[in-house]
Amino acid sequence: MLAPLYTAEEMKAAEAGHDVETLMHRAGTSVAEEALHRFPEARTFVLHAGKGANGGDGRIAARLLEERGLRRAEADADAELVIDALLGTGMQGAPRDETAREIERINASAAPVVAVDIPSGVDASTGEVAGAAVRADLTVTMHAAKVGLAVGPGAFLAGDVVVADIGLEPGDTTCRRVLPEILSLVPAKRPEDSKYSAGSVLVVGGARGTSGAAALSARAAFRADAGYVAIAAPAEVLPTLETLVLEAVKRPLEDALAAAERASALALGPGLGREQKALVRRLLETTDVPAVVDADALHELEPFERSAATVLTPHSGELSRLLGVDSAWVDAHRLEAVRRAVERYRCVVLLKGADTLIGAPGEGTWVVGGDAPSLATAGSGDVLTGILAAFLAKGMGAREAAAAATVAQRRAAAAGPKRGLIASDLIEALPGCLAQS
Repeated sequence: MLAPLYTAEEMKAAEAGHDVETLMHRAGTSVAEEALHRFPEARTFVLHAGKGANGGDGRIAARLLEERGLRRAEADADAELVIDALLGTGMQGAPRDETAREIERINASAAPVVAVDIPSGVDASTGEVAGAAVRADLTVTMHAAKVGLAVGPGAFLAGDVVVADIGLEPGDTTCRRVLPEILSLVPAKRPEDSKYSAGSVLVVGGARGTSGAAALSARAAFRADAGYVAIAAPAEVLPTLETLVLEAVKRPLEDALAAAERASALALGPGLGREQKALVRRLLETTDVPAVVDADALHELEPFERSAATVLTPHSGELSRLLGVDSAWVDAHRLEAVRRAVERYRCVVLLKGADTLIGAPGEGTWVVGGDAPSLATAGSGDVLTGILAAFLAKGMGAREAAAAATVAQRRAAAAGPKRGLIASDLIEALPGCLAQS
């Protein structure tokens, strides 16, 4: 259910005790073979190699390409294939000026770029990019994927990633990638279940003008197999919600605390309105059921004390406000941003994005990746909140529920239209996606 993501130090530990020349030969061979397989029409290539082991891997690959009949070009403009072996996994910070200029020449080439282990300029341990960085079409990485290939912005520069087996044993890693099999942890309804024991969710949100957000979360919770869903919303929007979600029980917002007594999980924030932060705090501090805190419930959220499982689900803009930094800083330092949020709030934090990150107190970070650009649509976050609340209501642990909900949402996106997907499409696809687990 989890696959390792290695930092530079963890790779160094994995390589310890192995013959360096043997590892380099295996690595270079893998690069050459994959380049020939992916770009069979290429007849000329150019190599950009540094002085370290990464450059050594590249030189071996170049020799093998020449043995297979490819000619080494004198300039990038003449090459039909570019091999990037400038900087390896040990690189930190911005490349030096001369290397940065070479990276710029690589990126200016019209030929496809194959990166050896990781695109030069990407921090393998964090995914951060401090200066110039190669934009690769293919990355052949050794032994296992690196953190920097799964976490943005580095993940967006790697192109297709192929893992090459170079004969190393598996090792422990701090960060891990979540696999689709995690959906097998989601409890199914049992013959003896009632609608309440199958998972009872209370959605608190739905202010005037944003009632659709609460409706999406409630519908998603139902489709994620919750047995009972209630919505606490301002009295003036309850008639609208009656038409949007037939199956959900509706309660006025002032009854939210009483309604929470029958819930086994809370979904706080979808369309709630930022003026309700006092209610959010009361619900967090006076209830002992798991809670998802999203959207407006994150506004000016201060650290709180509660023993029940809690998951914050910010996007980068919301997390930047919680941490008092610019959203651009969060985008550039996603792992560090999650770490700071976990340290501040002492609960599970799910940072949304193409590379969704899930941090937990005292634990490493989980990464949920995958190509799902169609999720960049209004309401997709509300759907995720509903799915996550349903999984928590079924008794899943906070981190596992967060990971499984993200995978379920991405699987639903894959089942929908490639273009023009709306949040409701995700909801309707959920039952089929869960049935595959």
